[in-house]
Amino acid sequence: MLKTNVYDMTGKVVGEIELDANIFGVEVNEAVMHAAVKNQLANKRQGTHSVKGRSEVSGGGKKPYRQKGTGRARQGSTRAAQWIHGGIIFGPSPRDYSYKLPKKVKRLALKSSLSSKAQDEAIIVLDKLSFDEIKTKNMVNVLNNLKVDTSALVVIEDNNENVVKSARNIKNIATAGVNTINVYDILKYGKLIITKDALAKVTEVYA
Repeated sequence: MLKTNVYDMTGKVVGEIELDANIFGVEVNEAVMHAAVKNQLANKRQGTHSVKGRSEVSGGGKKPYRQKGTGRARQGSTRAAQWIHGGIIFGPSPRDYSYKLPKKVKRLALKSSLSSKAQDEAIIVLDKLSFDEIKTKNMVNVLNNLKVDTSALVVIEDNNENVVKSARNIKNIATAGVNTINVYDILKYGKLIITKDALAKVTEVYA
């Protein structure tokens, strides 16, 4: 049975909560997590890189010098790859890097990443997280109260604008909703801070 403390925004323990073993207690599968991270990074690539080949660069219509009698190698165009301002051989061209992973693989990867955080005791559960105004100092105070001295991903149930905007200027701190959490962000950040409501929603969606 996986249990962890529940904290309030002052850093005080206000209770205890049980983590669903089907999500936070599965065997960590590093190969699946690696596949999920690779997939996510590949899908982020724009793929707009492009260079010009010898048929695309300007110029080169005239033969630079006669075929025979010069003692030099024969040349048909000044836009061949060996010439300055020539085309590029086998250079990159625009392409789509994205591909799909099976749903079961993505689901297992997410569970594995959450379980790895549970094993490392890197999950902090908050009873609630809300601010009356957008103020970076409010979020800094909460992080200090929780003694978070490393990077952290803050997961909230809904799009709480005050929380999101209060955290966005803090280095190595990111926020995410229950429907936007992903393997890459979970593994990237040292701590996973999650509210009780968000935890309940994660359990409901992924159990």
